[in-house]
Amino acid sequence: MLKIATRKSPLALWQAEFVKSRLQIFYPDLEVELVKMSTQGDKILNSPLSKIGGKSLFIKELEIGILEGRADIAVHSMKDVPYQLPKEFEVGAILERENPFDAFVSNDFDNISELPQGARVGSCSLRRIVQLKALRPDLSILDLRGNVNTRLRKLDEGQYDAIILACSGLIRLGFEGRIKQHLSVDQSLPAVGQGALGIEIKKGDKEIINLINPLVNKKTMIEVSAERALNSTLEGGCSVAIGAYATSNNDELHLKGMVGNVDSGVILRVEESGDVSEPNALGELVANKLLSMGAKELLKEV
Repeated sequence: MLKIATRKSPLALWQAEFVKSRLQIFYPDLEVELVKMSTQGDKILNSPLSKIGGKSLFIKELEIGILEGRADIAVHSMKDVPYQLPKEFEVGAILERENPFDAFVSNDFDNISELPQGARVGSCSLRRIVQLKALRPDLSILDLRGNVNTRLRKLDEGQYDAIILACSGLIRLGFEGRIKQHLSVDQSLPAVGQGALGIEIKKGDKEIINLINPLVNKKTMIEVSAERALNSTLEGGCSVAIGAYATSNNDELHLKGMVGNVDSGVILRVEESGDVSEPNALGELVANKLLSMGAKELLKEV
């Protein structure tokens, strides 16, 4: 019996069920149970994440469940996994990435440029907000919390003219038809690890590592490792605007990095290429170039 810790949101349950189904392809006789938990991030919905402790609020209870033996693994969106995990844990596997880009969703407009002056756009991500403001300084950007279904409902109720969500979550929940525009990396550089699923395990748990090894997607693992190395070097949490997107082709790995400041509107961008065998080195290189351009000062201002 393998027990998977998961949040109760529809997307989190989809992700856990997906991992369960993938494991049972390789191990048809494996019994898998989903252990559903509520996290602080799910309970506190009236404040932006950047003000209440960041994305670790979505995984702490799941980690406690693993430590207490109530679960063996936890499934996360990699964009929700802090760059520094508690010493007892590690990411044991990263699965093949879904569409990593941001989605423009609206019932009345087909793309960002069609929005009228002062239109209300919902987002709780500082990374998205700073890039949105660069594209359209006239927009009124309002806080948007809740799971994917809740955010779509708020849009449908007329609280917003448009909202920005991750393409991957919409696709996984069957809402691909709601996507009006896939935002390019030049319009909105994705979050670190966006679109990828990760499996968190107790550090050094060889039995579990061997069990989940068939789920590892090496290409995604390399790309996300570069992005996370950038984030780690910048010491970036949820309260700062950091974007990163890595792509690999044969032996070459390419990484775009971005740091922004919502108050000043300043955005720094760097892109570099390296070898796929050294994703961490490339992440550190891009981060250090951003730091040399003044990224530390931008991040301190938040």
